[in-house]
Amino acid sequence: MNLSDIQLIGMVHLPPLPGSARSTLSMADITERAVTEARQLCDAGFDALIVENFGDAPFHANTAPTATVAALAIVANAIRGSINKPLGINLLRNDACGALALAAVTGAAFVRVNVLSGVYATDQGLIEGDAARVLSERSRLCPQVRIAADVHVKHARPLHQMDIAACAEETAYRAGADALIVSGSATGKSADVDEIEKVKAAVADRPVWVGSGVTAENVAAMLQAADGVIVGTALKQDAKTTNSIDLKRLAAFGKAAGR
Repeated sequence: MNLSDIQLIGMVHLPPLPGSARSTLSMADITERAVTEARQLCDAGFDALIVENFGDAPFHANTAPTATVAALAIVANAIRGSINKPLGINLLRNDACGALALAAVTGAAFVRVNVLSGVYATDQGLIEGDAARVLSERSRLCPQVRIAADVHVKHARPLHQMDIAACAEETAYRAGADALIVSGSATGKSADVDEIEKVKAAVADRPVWVGSGVTAENVAAMLQAADGVIVGTALKQDAKTTNSIDLKRLAAFGKAAGR
């Protein structure tokens, strides 16, 4: 799969999964909601989707519990069976190898890795990239799966490389990311266009996606600076990430994005 062909990526934010601190819903209810939202996003013209265990906060830093991986496998497999668009996996907070295992068994096309390179101070403590392990695991399990990695990931502060352009170069050329993601400071917060342009200039041969804060009002400007956008919160009822998709917001976004 060529990540350069992907422009609009829709988020499927899962509610708390079994085993997490706030879990209340059955797997049947979780899966039904996820499949419904995946179909809505595809019908609206999105090129690809990402499913993630957003509701599981507070997250484990580097290794998600086995119950989380099992639950996400069920949901991702159900989504894959209901859509004909590429699916990505993000296993929060930073379980890249678990995400690769999920991609291998569900047929997902790519994974999002929040910290592939460098060291970040986060609300889960210090998280260190482990690109050597991640790329080795991909080679072993699913060589066809692509890696989209964050640069100066949201909800974190870089301790290793403060310059975002230099960080992008290291993440692409030393850590081996196939695509780069630039976000704002937190979920739903807009990315800085100047930072997007710096990353794009530094890694001109890799797709650069905007990872947060994309709305119907700014999507045109974001797509001028980046190759693609990841969209979630702006499509939800009352623009609240944990809510269901608002079909009016979805339609307005699609129109603004030219779909």
